[in-house]
Amino acid sequence: MNRETACEVYRRLLAEYPISGRRHFIDFNNPFEALILTILSAQTTDRAVNAIRDDLFSRYPTPEALARAEPEEVEPLIRGIGLYRTKARYIVCAARKLLSDFGGEVPATISELQSLPGVGRKTANIVLSHAFGINVGIAVDTHVRRVSKRIGFTGSANPDVIERDLMALFPEDAWKNINYLLIRHGREICTARSPKHERCPVADLCRCYQELRGQAPSP
Repeated sequence: MNRETACEVYRRLLAEYPISGRRHFIDFNNPFEALILTILSAQTTDRAVNAIRDDLFSRYPTPEALARAEPEEVEPLIRGIGLYRTKARYIVCAARKLLSDFGGEVPATISELQSLPGVGRKTANIVLSHAFGINVGIAVDTHVRRVSKRIGFTGSANPDVIERDLMALFPEDAWKNINYLLIRHGREICTARSPKHERCPVADLCRCYQELRGQAPSP
């Protein structure tokens, strides 16, 4: 897909899913909460993460408080999310590293964020974008991967390759919205099973839909 077609898809999705302020699905109040909740959100629904946030942060409101805990103390508070034992260890160790390496502050660079336990590039991109308004990349999750490949933004299933393809297709000022728009589209119309082609605002530009109809994909 060329940039002109990709940007037309972007414009239509932006019209379908207007953005008024908030571009994230996790409820947080500061960079520390954004970091911890994003670590916890891996392979877990945002709803499940939001459901445990109040109990978690009422007990451990700061990096200092969480760093003093043992993972076993945190586990009961996050038992409702997937892989909670592993994630309890991640967030406690991340809090300790915030204190030891960053003065208790959440760092605002990709490389520093990725030095924290439980933080890969996707998590780092999300924290930078949502907590700091810094967009140096595009977070690629399950929805972004599926929708990007179906529409024709990429031919790869590798998140790193998909991110590079998206960054090449879209101007930098659009990067902050791509993740949100593709997640919304993936949840509401371009679902994993039985995508709603008849409701899709970009069906005529979508590689998957055109191939289903036996047509040549858009350039």
